[in-house]
Amino acid sequence: MLRGAKPTIYVADMELNADHLTLRLAETEEDRLGAARLRYAVFVEELGGDGALVDHENRFEKDRFDPAYDHLILIDTRRDPAALDHVVGVYRLLPGDRGSAFYSADEYDLTPLIVSGKRLLELGRSCVRDGYRNGVALHMLWTGLADYTRQRQIDVLFGVASLHGTDVANLVGPLSLLHHRHLAPPELRVRAQEAAFQPMDLMPLADIDRVGAMRAVPALIKSYLKLGGFVGEGAFVDHDFNTTDVCLVIDIDRMSPNARARYAEGA
Repeated sequence: MLRGAKPTIYVADMELNADHLTLRLAETEEDRLGAARLRYAVFVEELGGDGALVDHENRFEKDRFDPAYDHLILIDTRRDPAALDHVVGVYRLLPGDRGSAFYSADEYDLTPLIVSGKRLLELGRSCVRDGYRNGVALHMLWTGLADYTRQRQIDVLFGVASLHGTDVANLVGPLSLLHHRHLAPPELRVRAQEAAFQPMDLMPLADIDRVGAMRAVPALIKSYLKLGGFVGEGAFVDHDFNTTDVCLVIDIDRMSPNARARYAEGA
């Protein structure tokens, strides 16, 4: 996937290079602001999102959770960091042992995961700049995520992932398919907060156009499902972000050998 060559991973400093792209954890204020600028371009300008701490004047998408998280960033070394456009891909990551609140907890009751005793990693705010969505950037982000996970001996990855739009009537097929075919087992089954619980069991499995429904599932969610991921019970309609969210849960011990290999290689 990288023009015939695998990238080189440096575990100690989280650096991964391929041509003019470098992957590492955000280190400087320019890195963090570059990530926020990219998030603004994707989540606000492209997808119509908003939020209490979104800075429209300076074009930064931020929230109250950012200071506690690691930001895995993909940098194009040809771009000027001073212009804050050097970050072309980002993943926001929070290990469960950090003692900070999870973003997903605003939308889902995470009790099954928290009491499981497993080492947790929350994923979120993943995006890639338009013009870099050709496979190479995604490969590098996924490979870096796998490396980060191995370093911290993570057992379970989780986080909310979005379907575009807030009109559930337009999402009946994909939501129902996810519920019927990919619902998490009881011991991992997080549930949308009761005050905003949106049922996903909206039509019988036999009535779903499975091909059309799966086509409507975003590529990132499909990638998690291919790794053996599950969805929690119920969806959360996020009007600020103009999305309908599901909670993805991946228990690494439940991955098939093939899925483990694909994940480790960034496939």
